[in-house]
Amino acid sequence: MGLNANDASYIEPQEVQVGDIFKIGDSEAPRYEHIKFPRPNFIIKRGGVANYKGLPGNKVVVTSVEEKMDGTLLVKIKKADGGRFFGSHWEVSADLKGALETGELIGI
Repeated sequence: MGLNANDASYIEPQEVQVGDIFKIGDSEAPRYEHIKFPRPNFIIKRGGVANYKGLPGNKVVVTSVEEKMDGTLLVKIKKADGGRFFGSHWEVSADLKGALETGELIGI
């Protein structure tokens, strides 16, 4: 289990519940790997702006937690301020364990 320097207070994925708040961190890859943001063409098609640079630092709230057949935890998150991601999407999903390990999601 790799801990990231950004994870000052590491959270076990099994402890996450609906209503928990996280902060979106910087992605080490060019795009977010474990948070399933829509591709730019879908964002633009729905009238949004495909700007991934404004994502780090946004607070998000867990709206649902689902354990898949292979044991991974899939969470759905929405912005804590009630806004939309990219001005077009209310909610996105994320692989919780991968997002926490890579620093894409940071526990608050």
